[in-house]
Amino acid sequence: MPRPRLRHLALYARRPDKLATFYQEHFGMEVIHSDPEGNHFLSDGYLTLALLKHQMEGEAPLGMNHFGFQVDDLPATCATLAHADVEEPQRRASLRPFAEYRATDPEGNWFDLSEHGYGVP
Repeated sequence: MPRPRLRHLALYARRPDKLATFYQEHFGMEVIHSDPEGNHFLSDGYLTLALLKHQMEGEAPLGMNHFGFQVDDLPATCATLAHADVEEPQRRASLRPFAEYRATDPEGNWFDLSEHGYGVP
């Protein structure tokens, strides 16, 4: 089976717009999507960086929130993880079109699984 590819990192930020400008100006990243909630999704042509608007009433801290793997066979990957020492992957509840499943590693770090990838929705 082909190796899964790390393709997506997500950060919670107070000012995603300001961070987007920073990454555009200093690293040549391109904004591939912005939404009405203030989230910005950038790409370097390979990796997608999601800058998510931090909500004060939310439970997630600022900084790294999750990362995402693009896989070739989502059902097989989920089946393999279901037999590992982790929670079984769950379908994402969000309406965002970027990833189909959410999973955790043995220490509880979140990661997404996507067969279609992390480009423009």
